[in-house]
Amino acid sequence: MDDKHMQIGEVAARTELSLRTIRHYEETGLVIPSARSQGGFRLYTEADIARLMVIRRMKPLGFTLDEMRDLLDATGRLDSDGPADIGERAALLERIRTYERAAAQKIDDLRVQLARAEDFAATLRARLGTARSEPGAST
Repeated sequence: MDDKHMQIGEVAARTELSLRTIRHYEETGLVIPSARSQGGFRLYTEADIARLMVIRRMKPLGFTLDEMRDLLDATGRLDSDGPADIGERAALLERIRTYERAAAQKIDDLRVQLARAEDFAATLRARLGTARSEPGAST
């Protein structure tokens, strides 16, 4: 194995994804190992890790596997010497912009959910404070 390739265990440690999750992404075609060792072990490159990190960042925002695949396709096509056709390049950039806007909206939605959760926790803390000060309450 050369310095450019890593086995799945190292990839899992670097991406903080489980071996099972990485294998699942391989089964679904999101990230295919760049090579296999003579013993059949999956071998990954920095580019494979970058793809896994994109997936890891998209997942908590609720993007589907198909959306992940579409974005990875668009970025991959832009990165591979770029499309020769100006129109194709513009279309790929628009696809990426669409995902950026969707991510921003999902982040805003999560902020609202977090604020509601914090309000709820504060309500519970206040209720517990009231209960402790009531006569006969144990502390």
